[in-house]
Amino acid sequence: MGRADGSPDPQLPLGTGTDSDATPVDPAPVADTVSAPVKAPSRAGRDLPAAFAVGGSLGALVIGILLFAPTAWLAVVAAAIGIATWEVTKRLREADVLVPRVPLLAGGQAIIWLGWPYGTTGVLGAFAGTVVSTMLWRLFDHGLAAQPRNYLRDTAVAVFVAAWLPLLASFATLMVLEDQGAQRVFCLMLVCVASDIGGYAAGVLFGKHPMVPAISPKKSWEGFGGSLVACVAAGILTVTLLLEGPWWVGVLLGSVLVLTATAGDLIESQVKRDLGIKDMGTLLPGHGGIMDRLDSILPSAFVTWLILTVFV
Repeated sequence: MGRADGSPDPQLPLGTGTDSDATPVDPAPVADTVSAPVKAPSRAGRDLPAAFAVGGSLGALVIGILLFAPTAWLAVVAAAIGIATWEVTKRLREADVLVPRVPLLAGGQAIIWLGWPYGTTGVLGAFAGTVVSTMLWRLFDHGLAAQPRNYLRDTAVAVFVAAWLPLLASFATLMVLEDQGAQRVFCLMLVCVASDIGGYAAGVLFGKHPMVPAISPKKSWEGFGGSLVACVAAGILTVTLLLEGPWWVGVLLGSVLVLTATAGDLIESQVKRDLGIKDMGTLLPGHGGIMDRLDSILPSAFVTWLILTVFV
């Protein structure tokens, strides 16, 4: 989902910068320059019609599945995590961080699916198995006679990816398996959407004071305030109406999720900044990749599961 003020992160794509060895390119003829239409970018920096269309389609898919086939939510999450893992490992490999892709993909699916019959025990066991598998895979991926290069860095990043994507996502699937499971997932998704919309509106209309300029210069405190108001309102409505829980749990949920959603967005922003990229992928027009839509949801899934399990 995403950015607390609705604006994109300013990472530059690979290959951007000054190349002193580059051959100069002749400027375009004046007539061509004058006649070529220039499309002014939106303040969000995205193709907004495409972004709204894709976002609406994904929202309709989620609503339909949770209403009519909630168990199929596991397949949706598993597919999304598989694609996101591929996107992240591809970007890491482009930066010469050789994380073991096969055990991460297979282990991620095990983390998601083993939560169905075995709950948190299955999730934890699958995560531990994924960690061990990535360590051994990276140790011997060049054969028994070759010494691996950057072994500690690559395995540490692989464990980070396994925890960041499938482990956190598993809590979204654990929720749907509980009583009122679909309603619990709705609480997660609606509050995260409210964070996105509230942050976007307040950031575009009132944003003046940068929040964390070193990581995401376009993210503003005004946008964060809009996210906070929208999250608390959505938390109260979803908890009281969908789960018939106390209103103060909705306040707690909204107040905490605005923090986790913003933190998730900033974490991915810094990862992309380290890699020198703007988006993790290109699958979703106007959004980027699947991972670019999951950044705020992943940590929020764990927090939602925890709060609703304890207090509702």
